[in-house]
Amino acid sequence: MQKQTLPPVDEWIEREEFATTAEVAVPDKLIDQVIGQERAVEVIRKAAEQRRHVMLIGDPGTGKSMLARSMTELLPHEELEDTIAYPNQEDPHAPRIRVVPAGKGKEIVQAQKAEANRKQERKATLQLLLMLGIGLFAVLFFFQTRDPMILIFGIIAAAMLFMVMRQMSQREAALVPKLLVTHTPNEKPPFVDATGAHAGSLLGDVRHDPFQSGGLETPAHERVEPGAIHKAHKGVLFVDEINLLRMESQQALLTAIQEKKFPIMGQSERSSGAMVKTESVPCDFILVAAGNMDALKGQEGNPFHPGMHPALRSRIRGYGYEIFMNNDMDDTADNRRKVIRFVAQEVKRDGKIPHFERPAVAEIIRDAQRRAGRRGRLTLRLRELGGLVRVAGDIAVEEKSPVVTVAHVLRAKSMARSLEQQVADQYIERRKEYRQFRTTGGAVGMVNGLAVMGGGEVGEPSGIVMPIVAEVTPAANRAEGKIIVTGKLGEIAKEAVQNISAVIKKYTGQNLNDHDIHVQFIGTYEGVEGDSASISIATAVLSALENVEIDQNVAMTGSLSVRGEVLPIGGATPKIEAAAQVGIKKVIVPKANMNDVLIEERYRSMVEIVYVETLDEVLQHVLMQSAQKKSLVDKLAAILPARLKSPVLDGAAAVGSPPAVGSGSGA
Repeated sequence: MQKQTLPPVDEWIEREEFATTAEVAVPDKLIDQVIGQERAVEVIRKAAEQRRHVMLIGDPGTGKSMLARSMTELLPHEELEDTIAYPNQEDPHAPRIRVVPAGKGKEIVQAQKAEANRKQERKATLQLLLMLGIGLFAVLFFFQTRDPMILIFGIIAAAMLFMVMRQMSQREAALVPKLLVTHTPNEKPPFVDATGAHAGSLLGDVRHDPFQSGGLETPAHERVEPGAIHKAHKGVLFVDEINLLRMESQQALLTAIQEKKFPIMGQSERSSGAMVKTESVPCDFILVAAGNMDALKGQEGNPFHPGMHPALRSRIRGYGYEIFMNNDMDDTADNRRKVIRFVAQEVKRDGKIPHFERPAVAEIIRDAQRRAGRRGRLTLRLRELGGLVRVAGDIAVEEKSPVVTVAHVLRAKSMARSLEQQVADQYIERRKEYRQFRTTGGAVGMVNGLAVMGGGEVGEPSGIVMPIVAEVTPAANRAEGKIIVTGKLGEIAKEAVQNISAVIKKYTGQNLNDHDIHVQFIGTYEGVEGDSASISIATAVLSALENVEIDQNVAMTGSLSVRGEVLPIGGATPKIEAAAQVGIKKVIVPKANMNDVLIEERYRSMVEIVYVETLDEVLQHVLMQSAQKKSLVDKLAAILPARLKSPVLDGAAAVGSPPAVGSGSGA
């Protein structure tokens, strides 16, 4: 069934019945505020009802922590419990544990403290009377004997009595239990975020005692500190970036899940707390583990990124659910309304910014389209979109505006640029200043390639113009020609260069073993990875081999198969916008990326976009007119298998402007 085509955002939003987001209803329950993760919401509801563990895998900002928090609202009613640590008279290093109903723990400890205080008061009164008696007896005896030693003995006796009574008082205080975990009777199930917690914070610890003798030591049960697993008893324990936990901690976490109880012990071998180990402390929690795809495998050889313990993952799979989070959703009327509600939710959650008027919300929806990177989609990396909402709101507050307008959002978009985008702006300015790339005339063996910076787990990628230069020389050793590449290339990029040699051999008919081909990526100090520069390299090398000039007012991006097909790449939109910013008039993009291009309105009149499928189409648009060009293009077109040609375009490239996303744009 074909999806219904929606009108442009500006037209569509005028039909929505709200003037500002203050009129948009926000659900009370957190689970109902989650956007675009219908399957995840369904699973979370089931997991909460049945008390199952859950693993959430996906990009940052897609709602993992929000889903975890929402579970506490869905958990079936269950009586919470307080946990108390008691001294062990038989073994001081093994404190006893007692579990009582919620609210009772505080009553028990307060009653024990009150009783201990009463005993101390009685002993203090007795101590005072005895000391007064000793003092009076010593004074009377002194007056009778006039012997100063009587007074000295009296003072010594009083001091000894004071020390004995003080130790007795300390023993009374040491018998008072310590409240480890406490709740109120009607409290909601706890939610504990243990993200980034070290072993002691996660599993519990025992504080070091510098005074370990002489009556100055702190009782062992007083030094016991509960961990996140104990505080999450009867609730939810959330651990984001689960793969960053050390393997020992993951194994201990697995034990706690299996046994539903875990003793508290000292985590530092050099501490006096290492000798202390309590009885088992209850920790019956639901584990919600989260992370990105690398959480499953980790980084080989890196002890700080060990990956997820196979047994822990198996436990979750066997007794729970694994969920992969959506990165985007269909651009439908219902989903656009969800973005409107998202803006209202962010304003309400922030509490310090005004609501958004209708055109400002339309601009947020357009930004959601752009960030999705594909036509007909809306991004679900909502944390970054929420950052734009808050920056626009801050600008409105600064201007004392009662609502956030579209002008505030447009200013926010320029202010809230990612670090990669800011670096790319400076990068482009430096290259223009030092003339590292050209935008006019022609040149042999030099092409304006396009690349992106950033855009991994956080932030939006930013495009840059990346000049590539090729030179062909006679081989240093005959019949042993080499391809020599400079510019800090990654493994994928190096393999792409090797693949291009097969295309060039087939299309030119020349024996490349007699030549050394030098390819330079100019100014790539941070390195280049991926194969999106394949058509740029092939064009530069063919230009150098055939001595045909390349139009410097053209930039290009695209992968290349060994058969000459132009394959899709990532980051098409920021690459095109980067080319437009430096004054390039034409950009060549793989036809397969046609639906991925969503440039802002201001760039539409600045650049022509050409969509291609094969290498001969690339050369047709990028080489300067000459007899060598016609000969080379005809030869390539004849060699290329007919089945690679598009039946619709009949071998011709598609030329046109893509849909734009920006102020005053359509979809």
